[in-house]
Amino acid sequence: MIDFDPATDTGKAPSPCISVCRMHPQTGLCEGCFRTIEEIATWSTATEEMKREVWMEIRRRREEVF
Repeated sequence: MIDFDPATDTGKAPSPCISVCRMHPQTGLCEGCFRTIEEIATWSTATEEMKREVWMEIRRRREEVF
């Protein structure tokens, strides 16, 4: 997975997708990128601010798992 830090990295937020598209039945999160189906569906039209917020959530979720 890309390690993007929305607090320090500049430029456009990259997509967190790593082409492992499986939704975990208990968490409702993609097993590859840790996004919800709603976050995945709205990514292409999200503002840069919204993408950075999603990245902050992804980082938080990954810390909970690992």
